[in-house]
Amino acid sequence: MPSAEPDRTHGRVTIWSPFTFADYRRLWFGSAAYTITAQLAVLVTAVWLYEETGSAARLALLGVVQLFVQIVALVWGGTLADQFDRKRLLATVQAATFTVLTALAVLAVAGLLVPWHIYAATAVLGVTAVLSQPARGALTANVVPRSHLLHAVSADNITRQVGSVLAPLMFALVAERLSLTAAFVMAAATAIPSVLMPLGIRADTRPAREADVEVSGGPREVLRRAWEGFTFVRRHRLLPGLYLLDIGMTVFTFYRQVLPALASGLFRGGAGAVGLLTAANSLGSVLGSLTVVGLNRYPKKGMLVVYATVGFSLSVFLFGTTTALWMGVAVIVLMGGTDGVSVTMRETVVQLETPDAMRGRTVSLGYLAAVTANNVGTIWVGFLAAEVGAARTMQAGGLLSLIITFGVWRAVSGLRQYRDRA
Repeated sequence: MPSAEPDRTHGRVTIWSPFTFADYRRLWFGSAAYTITAQLAVLVTAVWLYEETGSAARLALLGVVQLFVQIVALVWGGTLADQFDRKRLLATVQAATFTVLTALAVLAVAGLLVPWHIYAATAVLGVTAVLSQPARGALTANVVPRSHLLHAVSADNITRQVGSVLAPLMFALVAERLSLTAAFVMAAATAIPSVLMPLGIRADTRPAREADVEVSGGPREVLRRAWEGFTFVRRHRLLPGLYLLDIGMTVFTFYRQVLPALASGLFRGGAGAVGLLTAANSLGSVLGSLTVVGLNRYPKKGMLVVYATVGFSLSVFLFGTTTALWMGVAVIVLMGGTDGVSVTMRETVVQLETPDAMRGRTVSLGYLAAVTANNVGTIWVGFLAAEVGAARTMQAGGLLSLIITFGVWRAVSGLRQYRDRA
């Protein structure tokens, strides 16, 4: 569905242009709140678990838990986003996130928190995250016109990364000055706006339907519609390459949930170092998304993703060679920057290349590729770091990511041939 508001922007479209639409501002504010919530949840659960167990392998099990639940949830998430009112679906799922974080905070305050609570909460939060992502991703095209889409997606990513800068700094301050228990309470409180803001969107956010038929939510119908989305992506000249690049750059390098172990192994750092490194990574992602805005007129956007993936792979290898925290901070900014370029361009192209009736499922498959790679990466990095150390793990990951990137570039001609038609 197009935005309910007319395109009132005249002249050149800028990064600020999407904010002239009230519905986009509401979506943006809710997304910013959720970003902070999600980052705080990852940090506080991972740091608490590492301090409680002292085991990188126990952190890796977080990836096992999420891998199991998120693959199934994403099949439903994309289909639901193409069946039901997206703003109401988003608000409902975010309410579940708030409930889980509130339960963790209560347990922490009462001194009753134990590791299995963290794993159970991670499973539920993994489901709510992937159910909300297709709806949130598809909503952007519902609240801004096509002419503003690249800038809106760039602003979304910048917002996420600014939130990801603020969240670890907030976490480090509260965890160091107060306690991890206070950080659990803070994570629950920040979830409230993400529940309320989507409900204020006035645009018609119900997805377009093929032939206006009634849609069943039964398992067979869900699988049929999910298969339609998979078929659309598989036959597309560009989307498989974009998703494979994401998998290749992540499956051997995803470090965020095991960052407490990496910070300890590389720099002998604790919660403060984890917060600083996470903030630096997100700052780099902001710079990467701003770079994409500057490259708006660059036509070879498929190759731009390839260049960014190569840069990310080299940065990961370099991160594994650092021995001082300030060096790690500098390199992780570069990692975040190249990742920011890649993510922003992938999401923009998916929005531009997908019809509204298929958008939820296509976005969902992109997230399926991403979260599966993230979870496998968490398992790989966590267990390998426990065996051979943090430095060798990151060096090997960077080299493997580079090899896979070259293979995808050679195999998928659409990446080399794609020209922006926006």
